[in-house]
Amino acid sequence: MHILVSNDDGYFSPGIAALAQAMAEFGQVTVVAPEADRSGASNSLTLDRPLYVRQSASGFYYVNGTPTDCVHVAVTGFLKQRPDLVVSGINNSQNVAEDTLYSGTVAAAMEGYLLGIPSVAFSLADRGFDHLETAVMVAKRVVHGLLKQPFSEPRLLNVNIPSVMPSDLKGLVLSRLGRRHFAQPVVTASSPRGETMYWVGPPGGQRDAGPGTDFHALANGYASVTPLRVDLGDDQATDEVGAWLNGLH
Repeated sequence: MHILVSNDDGYFSPGIAALAQAMAEFGQVTVVAPEADRSGASNSLTLDRPLYVRQSASGFYYVNGTPTDCVHVAVTGFLKQRPDLVVSGINNSQNVAEDTLYSGTVAAAMEGYLLGIPSVAFSLADRGFDHLETAVMVAKRVVHGLLKQPFSEPRLLNVNIPSVMPSDLKGLVLSRLGRRHFAQPVVTASSPRGETMYWVGPPGGQRDAGPGTDFHALANGYASVTPLRVDLGDDQATDEVGAWLNGLH
């Protein structure tokens, strides 16, 4: 069993060190992660410059690119042995609802999935890595389950763990993505040269956080397990868009 570990917080993150150590119980582990924090990088690939893979004192490899770059380069060229599993994280804060579209943590796992490898993204709900041991416990349980009873085909799972003590974790539940309100406005400031600067504002609040959502699971002390897919096609819009196209003739 060969497990590729990546993230978006960078190779120096406590979360990836904990995840790599946990995965070592299941087989050979290779860590390939960004050289810097690339949170919010989503599924971006670096196409305008070369990428380099270097090794840190910890033995982890790091890349001057995005989380997607890391997994792509590792699987398609750098590693001599194709991984059997890709895990990403443990992220420093949750990746729920629309956050999954922007998350580099989810993107790293998604790249593994797109390359035909079962993949899982792990995120700890609150920033600061409090109760990281709970996330490690959940990661071990999920991976043990995948190895003991694999799915019929590669799947992409998004796992969010509440920041609680292991003894206070209620369990793992299947969840769907919740929904947020629209994002808050950007935050403006003036540079030393008098130019206006813009910082991306906070995400919107919870709009759909009812039973069955990832929001609801975390709020009630459960780790949420959400299967994701890549197909962005909107089947519900087919009839309306088709009629609109016919009207253009």
